[in-house]
Amino acid sequence: MNVLIILAHPEPTSFNAALAAHGAAALRAAGHKVTVSDLVAQDFDPRAGRHDFTGAADSERFHYQSEQAHAVRTGGFCDEIAREQARVSEADLLVFQFPLWWGGVPAVVKGWIERVLAYGFAYADGLRYEAGVFRGRRAMVSMTTGGLPQRFGRGAAYGELEDQVLWQLQHLVLEYMGYELEQPFVAYGAPRVDEARRAAYLDEFATRLLEAAARPVDRGQGITDPLSRVPDSAITANR
Repeated sequence: MNVLIILAHPEPTSFNAALAAHGAAALRAAGHKVTVSDLVAQDFDPRAGRHDFTGAADSERFHYQSEQAHAVRTGGFCDEIAREQARVSEADLLVFQFPLWWGGVPAVVKGWIERVLAYGFAYADGLRYEAGVFRGRRAMVSMTTGGLPQRFGRGAAYGELEDQVLWQLQHLVLEYMGYELEQPFVAYGAPRVDEARRAAYLDEFATRLLEAAARPVDRGQGITDPLSRVPDSAITANR
C-alpha cells in the first residue's frame, strides 16, 4: 500500500515528528511504501494566491476555483502544489499528523488543504461524499493534545472529538472528497504524560497504521478525471 503522512509541526524533535517517524518505519518494515510530507521542513506556503499558478485563466480578476480548474487542465500548478498533488494521487491511505492548536489544525494544514486539494483535482460539482473523487481510499487523523481525555466528550470543556473537534477536517474535507475514515488516533496530554506512556503511544500508533494498511482499498471506485464532468459554463459562472 502507498501511504502519505502529512506532518505539521515546527519542531523536528517534537512528539508529532516522533509519531510520524515511528509509524513510517513500521509501515516500511512491513513492505508498504511511505512518503512523509513534512510541511514546515519543506517550507510549505499556506497562503493561497496567484503564486499557486504558472499561468492565468483571467489575469484581471482573481477567482481561485477558476484558476485551479485552469491549472488542472493546463498542468499549470506551481512546483510545490504539483509535488503534493502527485503524492496525494499515489496514496491509498492519507494520514494527517498534527498537534491540536486552538481547537483545530495548525494553519499550515489548512493552507495545504486549500491549495493542494484543488477544484478539478480533489473535488468538483456533484462529486462529493458518496460520489467523491477519492472514493475507495482511506484517510486517518492522528493528533496530539495538551488536554487529557476527560476534557473531551459531550458536554466537556473541549467538546466531543469527532462530532465537534474533528468535524471540519473529517466530514467537511476528507469524507467530502470520498475518503473512508479510519478512527482517529489521539495522543492525549502529550506534554503531560511520562516516557512510558509516550512509548506506548508510539507503539499504539504504529499498530493502528499497520492494521489500516493491511486492509485493501478499491481505487476503482474513484474519479480519475473530475473536471471532465464539469461544463465550462459552470466554472465561468463561479467567477
